[in-house]
Amino acid sequence: MKRSLEKFNRLVEALQQLPTIGQKSATRLAYHMVMNDSFGALKLAHAIENAITSLKKCRSCGGLSEDELCEICSDERRNHEILCIVENAKDILTFEENALFDGRYFVLDALDELDLSHLRSIVQSGIKEVIFALTPSIANQGVMLYIEDKLSDCDVRFSRIAQGVPTGVSLENVDILSLTKAMEDRVGI
Repeated sequence: MKRSLEKFNRLVEALQQLPTIGQKSATRLAYHMVMNDSFGALKLAHAIENAITSLKKCRSCGGLSEDELCEICSDERRNHEILCIVENAKDILTFEENALFDGRYFVLDALDELDLSHLRSIVQSGIKEVIFALTPSIANQGVMLYIEDKLSDCDVRFSRIAQGVPTGVSLENVDILSLTKAMEDRVGI
């Protein structure tokens, strides 16, 4: 029977390559697509193909775009004096979906691929503040210090997003780094 379901098994294996999808979820999704919603599955396949062939990195910020410049970088109404440095393009989607930021972005992706001259040209184009919106870690702390050092001759203020104890989480469930930062960065009430 395994051989007769070779195409189904390949679909399950392909779905398992997605983040957070294990064997059971992949099997359930594959079965649903094949047996219950073949039209929806074909629509999904077409949407995936269109996204893969149409999307690319914005040449300015590194975010997702269908053109050379993304809508954010092309928008003259945005605040062009504030730059938010994020780890990946997905982080931009999070900020934008929640209307949390109205400035420009710069995607790091990987430090070894960091185009420091490009970042410098963006900062020198009128940026007054650089905000680091990176996942709190020792490695990212080093990244922030490295970038600050390399841009120290620019007239720009550096800041990072606040970190600490998430709302509604018991202190016993908070990691020590977050708890330490929460104590160090405490604010008056």
